[in-house]
Amino acid sequence: MLKLGVVGYGYWGPNLVRNFHEADGARVIATSDLDESHLTRLQVRYPTIETTTQYQDILKNSEIDAVAIATPVASHYSIALDALKAGKHVLLTKPMTQTSEQSLRLIEEAESRNLVLMVDHTFLYTGAVRKIKEIIDSDGFGDFLYYDSVRINLGLFQYDVDVIWDLALHDLSILDYISGMSPNAVSATGISHVSGQQEDIAYLTLFFDSNLIGHIHVNWLAPVKVRRTLIGGSQKMIVYDDLEPSEKIKIYDKGLVLGDSETTRRESLIGYRSGDMWAPQLDATEALNTEAAHFIDCVTNGTRPLTDGRSGLRMVRLLEAASRSMAARGQPVELTRDGRAA
Repeated sequence: MLKLGVVGYGYWGPNLVRNFHEADGARVIATSDLDESHLTRLQVRYPTIETTTQYQDILKNSEIDAVAIATPVASHYSIALDALKAGKHVLLTKPMTQTSEQSLRLIEEAESRNLVLMVDHTFLYTGAVRKIKEIIDSDGFGDFLYYDSVRINLGLFQYDVDVIWDLALHDLSILDYISGMSPNAVSATGISHVSGQQEDIAYLTLFFDSNLIGHIHVNWLAPVKVRRTLIGGSQKMIVYDDLEPSEKIKIYDKGLVLGDSETTRRESLIGYRSGDMWAPQLDATEALNTEAAHFIDCVTNGTRPLTDGRSGLRMVRLLEAASRSMAARGQPVELTRDGRAA
Protein backbone atom coordinates (compact mmCIF):
# COMPACT_ATOMS: atom_id res chain seq x y z
CA MET A 1 0.00 0.00 0.00
CA LEU A 2 1.51 3.31 -1.16
CA LYS A 3 0.96 6.07 1.39
CA LEU A 4 0.83 9.61 0.03
CA GLY A 5 0.83 13.20 1.10
CA VAL A 6 -0.64 15.95 -1.09
CA VAL A 7 0.82 19.46 -0.92
CA GLY A 8 -1.68 22.07 -2.12
CA TYR A 9 -5.48 21.79 -1.97
CA GLY A 10 -6.48 24.76 -4.12
CA TYR A 11 -7.44 24.30 -7.78
CA TRP A 12 -5.90 20.92 -8.78
CA GLY A 13 -5.18 19.41 -5.37
CA PRO A 14 -8.77 18.21 -4.76
CA ASN A 15 -8.58 16.17 -7.99
CA LEU A 16 -5.33 14.54 -6.89
CA VAL A 17 -6.70 13.71 -3.44
CA ARG A 18 -9.90 12.25 -4.90
CA ASN A 19 -8.17 10.04 -7.44
CA PHE A 20 -5.47 8.75 -5.11
CA HIS A 21 -8.07 8.26 -2.36
CA GLU A 22 -10.11 6.07 -4.73
CA ALA A 23 -7.14 4.27 -6.33
CA ASP A 24 -6.30 0.67 -5.57
CA GLY A 25 -2.98 0.26 -3.80
CA ALA A 26 -2.76 3.76 -2.32
CA ARG A 27 -3.97 5.81 0.61
CA VAL A 28 -3.77 9.57 1.18
CA ILE A 29 -2.40 10.12 4.68
CA ALA A 30 -2.07 13.90 4.90
CA THR A 31 -2.67 17.10 2.93
CA SER A 32 -1.21 20.57 3.43
CA ASP A 33 -2.33 23.99 2.27
CA LEU A 34 -1.57 27.54 3.41
CA ASP A 35 -5.30 28.39 3.34
CA GLU A 36 -7.04 26.80 6.32
CA SER A 37 -10.44 27.17 4.63
CA HIS A 38 -9.26 24.73 1.95
CA LEU A 39 -8.31 22.24 4.64
CA THR A 40 -11.67 22.66 6.37
CA ARG A 41 -13.38 21.78 3.09
CA LEU A 42 -11.16 18.69 2.75
CA GLN A 43 -11.90 17.48 6.28
CA VAL A 44 -15.64 17.56 5.62
CA ARG A 45 -15.21 15.15 2.72
CA TYR A 46 -12.23 13.13 3.96
CA PRO A 47 -12.27 13.14 7.78
CA THR A 48 -9.54 10.47 8.02
CA ILE A 49 -6.92 12.57 6.16
CA GLU A 50 -4.63 14.61 8.37
CA THR A 51 -4.28 18.31 7.55
CA THR A 52 -1.56 20.89 8.14
CA THR A 53 -0.58 24.35 6.92
CA GLN A 54 3.11 23.32 6.80
CA TYR A 55 4.20 20.97 4.02
CA GLN A 56 7.30 20.13 6.06
CA ASP A 57 5.03 18.17 8.43
CA ILE A 58 4.25 15.81 5.55
CA LEU A 59 7.93 15.37 4.70
CA LYS A 60 8.76 14.55 8.33
CA ASN A 61 6.10 11.83 8.43
CA SER A 62 8.02 8.55 8.04
CA GLU A 63 4.77 6.75 7.20
CA ILE A 64 4.44 8.68 3.91
CA ASP A 65 6.20 7.19 0.84
CA ALA A 66 5.35 9.75 -1.85
CA VAL A 67 4.23 13.34 -2.27
CA ALA A 68 2.00 14.91 -4.93
CA ILE A 69 2.66 18.65 -5.29
CA ALA A 70 -0.11 20.94 -6.60
CA THR A 71 1.14 24.40 -5.68
CA PRO A 72 1.99 27.47 -7.82
CA VAL A 73 4.93 26.76 -10.13
CA ALA A 74 7.17 29.23 -8.28
CA SER A 75 7.22 26.84 -5.31
CA HIS A 76 7.60 23.57 -7.25
CA TYR A 77 11.38 23.43 -7.14
CA SER A 78 11.90 24.07 -3.44
CA ILE A 79 9.10 21.77 -2.27
CA ALA A 80 10.04 18.95 -4.66
CA LEU A 81 13.72 19.18 -3.75
CA ASP A 82 12.85 19.03 -0.05
CA ALA A 83 10.61 16.03 -0.69
CA LEU A 84 13.28 14.15 -2.63
CA LYS A 85 15.87 14.87 0.05
CA ALA A 86 13.40 13.48 2.57
CA GLY A 87 13.31 10.24 0.58
CA LYS A 88 9.83 10.73 -0.92
CA HIS A 89 8.80 9.85 -4.47
CA VAL A 90 7.36 12.93 -6.20
CA LEU A 91 4.50 13.73 -8.57
CA LEU A 92 4.62 17.36 -9.75
CA THR A 93 1.84 19.26 -11.47
CA LYS A 94 2.72 21.10 -14.67
CA PRO A 95 4.84 22.97 -15.54
CA MET A 96 7.58 21.05 -13.76
CA THR A 97 9.61 24.10 -12.66
CA GLN A 98 10.26 27.71 -13.59
CA THR A 99 13.62 26.96 -15.26
CA SER A 100 15.31 24.05 -16.99
CA GLU A 101 18.20 24.28 -14.51
CA GLN A 102 15.76 23.60 -11.69
CA SER A 103 14.23 20.66 -13.57
CA LEU A 104 17.65 19.15 -14.21
CA ARG A 105 18.57 19.51 -10.53
CA LEU A 106 15.42 17.62 -9.49
CA ILE A 107 16.15 14.86 -12.00
CA GLU A 108 19.68 14.47 -10.66
CA GLU A 109 18.43 14.34 -7.06
CA ALA A 110 15.76 11.75 -7.87
CA GLU A 111 18.18 9.56 -9.83
CA SER A 112 20.85 9.71 -7.13
CA ARG A 113 18.30 8.49 -4.55
CA ASN A 114 16.57 6.00 -6.88
CA LEU A 115 13.25 7.81 -6.44
CA VAL A 116 10.39 8.23 -8.92
CA LEU A 117 9.97 11.77 -10.27
CA MET A 118 6.86 12.15 -12.41
CA VAL A 119 5.18 15.19 -14.00
CA ASP A 120 1.42 15.61 -14.33
CA HIS A 121 1.04 15.95 -18.11
CA THR A 122 -2.54 14.81 -17.72
CA PHE A 123 -3.64 14.66 -21.37
CA LEU A 124 -1.17 11.88 -22.14
CA TYR A 125 -3.27 9.62 -19.92
CA THR A 126 -6.55 10.25 -21.75
CA GLY A 127 -8.07 7.56 -23.94
CA ALA A 128 -8.26 10.08 -26.79
CA VAL A 129 -4.56 10.99 -26.90
CA ARG A 130 -3.51 7.36 -26.48
CA LYS A 131 -5.74 6.41 -29.41
CA ILE A 132 -4.25 9.23 -31.52
CA LYS A 133 -0.77 7.90 -30.73
CA GLU A 134 -1.89 4.43 -31.82
CA ILE A 135 -3.30 5.76 -35.09
CA ILE A 136 -0.20 7.82 -35.94
CA ASP A 137 2.07 4.85 -35.25
CA SER A 138 0.01 2.61 -37.54
CA ASP A 139 0.87 1.97 -41.18
CA GLY A 140 -2.32 3.62 -42.44
CA PHE A 141 -1.68 7.15 -41.17
CA GLY A 142 1.22 7.92 -43.48
CA ASP A 143 3.69 10.72 -42.89
CA PHE A 144 2.91 13.07 -39.99
CA LEU A 145 2.40 16.46 -41.68
CA TYR A 146 0.94 18.91 -39.16
CA TYR A 147 -0.52 19.51 -35.70
CA ASP A 148 -2.82 22.54 -35.52
CA SER A 149 -4.45 23.29 -32.17
CA VAL A 150 -6.79 25.91 -30.67
CA ARG A 151 -7.00 25.94 -26.86
CA ILE A 152 -8.95 29.00 -25.72
CA ASN A 153 -11.38 30.09 -23.01
CA LEU A 154 -12.26 33.06 -20.78
CA GLY A 155 -9.76 32.80 -17.85
CA LEU A 156 -8.39 31.45 -15.61
CA PHE A 157 -5.71 34.15 -15.40
CA GLN A 158 -2.54 32.92 -13.70
CA TYR A 159 -0.39 35.35 -11.74
CA ASP A 160 2.89 33.43 -11.99
CA VAL A 161 2.87 32.07 -15.58
CA ASP A 162 1.70 33.36 -18.95
CA VAL A 163 -0.81 31.69 -21.26
CA ILE A 164 1.94 29.68 -23.01
CA TRP A 165 3.18 28.11 -19.79
CA ASP A 166 -0.41 27.49 -18.68
CA LEU A 167 -2.27 26.28 -21.77
CA ALA A 168 0.21 25.64 -24.59
CA LEU A 169 2.08 23.18 -22.39
CA HIS A 170 -0.78 20.72 -22.84
CA ASP A 171 -0.32 20.69 -26.60
CA LEU A 172 3.47 20.67 -26.40
CA SER A 173 3.35 17.54 -24.27
CA ILE A 174 0.76 15.90 -26.56
CA LEU A 175 2.80 16.66 -29.68
CA ASP A 176 5.99 15.41 -28.00
CA TYR A 177 4.23 12.14 -27.11
CA ILE A 178 2.39 11.37 -30.34
CA SER A 179 5.21 12.39 -32.70
CA GLY A 180 8.20 11.02 -30.79
CA MET A 181 10.18 13.88 -32.30
CA SER A 182 11.76 17.06 -30.94
CA PRO A 183 11.45 20.39 -32.78
CA ASN A 184 14.55 22.10 -34.17
CA ALA A 185 13.13 25.61 -33.74
CA VAL A 186 10.22 27.46 -32.15
CA SER A 187 8.64 30.82 -32.88
CA ALA A 188 6.13 32.54 -30.59
CA THR A 189 4.21 35.78 -30.50
CA GLY A 190 1.93 37.04 -27.75
CA ILE A 191 0.64 40.06 -25.92
CA SER A 192 -0.84 41.10 -22.59
CA HIS A 193 -4.05 43.10 -22.51
CA VAL A 194 -4.03 43.64 -18.74
CA SER A 195 -1.49 46.09 -17.42
CA GLY A 196 1.25 44.47 -15.39
CA GLN A 197 0.02 40.94 -16.13
CA GLN A 198 1.42 38.04 -18.15
CA GLU A 199 0.66 37.50 -21.87
CA ASP A 200 -2.94 36.32 -22.27
CA ILE A 201 -2.95 35.51 -26.03
CA ALA A 202 -0.17 33.71 -27.87
CA TYR A 203 0.63 31.78 -31.05
CA LEU A 204 3.40 29.18 -31.28
CA THR A 205 4.92 27.53 -34.32
CA LEU A 206 7.21 24.53 -34.02
CA PHE A 207 9.52 23.36 -36.80
CA PHE A 208 10.91 19.84 -37.19
CA ASP A 209 13.62 18.17 -39.28
CA SER A 210 10.86 16.35 -41.18
CA ASN A 211 7.98 18.10 -42.96
CA LEU A 212 6.05 18.16 -39.68
CA ILE A 213 4.95 21.59 -38.47
CA GLY A 214 3.08 22.38 -35.26
CA HIS A 215 0.93 25.41 -34.59
CA ILE A 216 -0.72 26.23 -31.25
CA HIS A 217 -3.14 29.09 -30.50
CA VAL A 218 -3.83 29.79 -26.82
CA ASN A 219 -6.03 32.51 -25.36
CA TRP A 220 -7.44 33.47 -21.94
CA LEU A 221 -9.73 36.14 -23.44
CA ALA A 222 -12.02 34.10 -25.70
CA PRO A 223 -15.81 34.33 -25.26
CA VAL A 224 -16.13 30.57 -25.75
CA LYS A 225 -14.16 27.52 -24.65
CA VAL A 226 -12.53 25.61 -27.53
CA ARG A 227 -10.28 22.55 -27.30
CA ARG A 228 -9.91 21.49 -30.93
CA THR A 229 -6.94 20.01 -32.77
CA LEU A 230 -6.45 19.06 -36.42
CA ILE A 231 -3.80 16.40 -37.03
CA GLY A 232 -2.78 15.72 -40.61
CA GLY A 233 -1.13 12.66 -42.12
CA SER A 234 -0.46 11.86 -45.74
CA GLN A 235 -3.04 9.03 -45.61
CA LYS A 236 -5.41 9.91 -42.73
CA MET A 237 -6.48 13.08 -40.92
CA ILE A 238 -7.77 13.41 -37.37
CA VAL A 239 -10.05 15.93 -35.68
CA TYR A 240 -9.68 15.86 -31.90
CA ASP A 241 -12.28 17.84 -29.95
CA ASP A 242 -11.78 17.36 -26.22
CA LEU A 243 -15.12 19.01 -25.42
CA GLU A 244 -17.11 16.44 -27.42
CA PRO A 245 -18.96 14.22 -24.92
CA SER A 246 -18.75 11.03 -26.99
CA GLU A 247 -16.95 11.31 -30.34
CA LYS A 248 -13.80 13.12 -29.24
CA ILE A 249 -11.82 11.72 -32.17
CA LYS A 250 -12.95 11.59 -35.78
CA ILE A 251 -10.69 9.98 -38.37
CA TYR A 252 -11.00 11.03 -41.99
CA ASP A 253 -9.76 8.96 -44.89
CA LYS A 254 -8.84 12.09 -46.81
CA GLY A 255 -5.63 13.42 -48.27
CA LEU A 256 -3.64 14.45 -51.29
CA VAL A 257 -2.85 12.38 -54.34
CA LEU A 258 0.29 13.40 -56.19
CA GLY A 259 0.63 12.72 -59.90
CA ASP A 260 2.59 9.54 -60.55
CA SER A 261 3.65 10.28 -64.13
CA GLU A 262 5.23 13.23 -65.93
CA THR A 263 2.05 13.79 -67.96
CA THR A 264 -0.18 13.72 -64.89
CA ARG A 265 2.08 16.09 -63.02
CA ARG A 266 2.00 18.58 -65.90
CA GLU A 267 -1.78 18.46 -66.10
CA SER A 268 -2.57 18.44 -62.40
CA LEU A 269 0.17 18.28 -59.83
CA ILE A 270 -2.16 17.59 -56.90
CA GLY A 271 -5.37 15.62 -56.62
CA TYR A 272 -7.56 14.89 -53.62
CA ARG A 273 -8.73 11.65 -52.03
CA SER A 274 -11.97 11.65 -50.04
CA GLY A 275 -13.12 8.57 -48.16
CA ASP A 276 -15.02 7.61 -45.04
CA MET A 277 -15.06 9.13 -41.57
CA TRP A 278 -15.29 7.08 -38.40
CA ALA A 279 -15.11 7.70 -34.66
CA PRO A 280 -13.26 4.99 -32.73
CA GLN A 281 -14.30 3.67 -29.33
CA LEU A 282 -12.22 5.30 -26.58
CA ASP A 283 -11.28 4.35 -23.05
CA ALA A 284 -13.54 6.58 -20.94
CA THR A 285 -11.51 6.23 -17.73
CA GLU A 286 -10.72 9.61 -16.15
CA ALA A 287 -7.18 10.62 -17.15
CA LEU A 288 -6.11 11.42 -13.61
CA ASN A 289 -7.35 8.04 -12.46
CA THR A 290 -5.13 6.35 -15.05
CA GLU A 291 -2.25 8.64 -14.12
CA ALA A 292 -2.60 7.88 -10.40
CA ALA A 293 -2.56 4.15 -11.10
CA HIS A 294 0.54 4.62 -13.29
CA PHE A 295 2.35 6.55 -10.54
CA ILE A 296 1.49 3.88 -7.98
CA ASP A 297 2.77 1.16 -10.33
CA CYS A 298 6.01 3.03 -11.05
CA VAL A 299 6.76 3.52 -7.35
CA THR A 300 5.75 -0.01 -6.41
CA ASN A 301 7.64 -1.77 -9.23
CA GLY A 302 10.46 0.70 -9.83
CA THR A 303 9.49 1.36 -13.45
CA ARG A 304 9.98 4.56 -15.42
CA PRO A 305 6.95 6.87 -15.75
CA LEU A 306 5.63 7.83 -19.17
CA THR A 307 5.84 11.47 -18.04
CA ASP A 308 9.08 11.30 -16.09
CA GLY A 309 11.40 14.13 -15.12
CA ARG A 310 13.09 14.05 -18.53
CA SER A 311 9.71 14.62 -20.19
CA GLY A 312 9.09 17.56 -17.87
CA LEU A 313 12.54 18.96 -18.66
CA ARG A 314 11.90 18.82 -22.42
CA MET A 315 8.71 20.82 -21.95
CA VAL A 316 10.35 23.45 -19.74
CA ARG A 317 13.15 23.91 -22.29
CA LEU A 318 10.57 24.37 -25.04
CA LEU A 319 8.67 26.90 -22.93
CA GLU A 320 11.85 28.82 -22.21
CA ALA A 321 12.65 28.98 -25.93
CA ALA A 322 9.08 30.08 -26.71
CA SER A 323 9.29 32.83 -24.08
CA ARG A 324 12.58 34.01 -25.56
CA SER A 325 11.04 34.12 -29.03
CA MET A 326 7.94 35.94 -27.78
CA ALA A 327 10.13 38.58 -26.12
CA ALA A 328 11.77 39.09 -29.55
CA ARG A 329 8.38 39.40 -31.32
CA GLY A 330 8.45 36.00 -32.94
CA GLN A 331 12.12 35.67 -33.84
CA PRO A 332 12.63 31.89 -34.22
CA VAL A 333 14.83 30.27 -31.58
CA GLU A 334 16.90 27.36 -32.83
CA LEU A 335 17.01 24.27 -30.61
CA THR A 336 19.74 21.70 -30.11
CA ARG A 337 19.15 17.94 -30.21
CA ASP A 338 18.48 17.85 -26.45
CA GLY A 339 16.00 20.74 -26.67
CA ARG A 340 18.24 23.53 -25.41
CA ALA A 341 18.00 26.95 -27.01
CA ALA A 342 20.99 27.27 -29.38
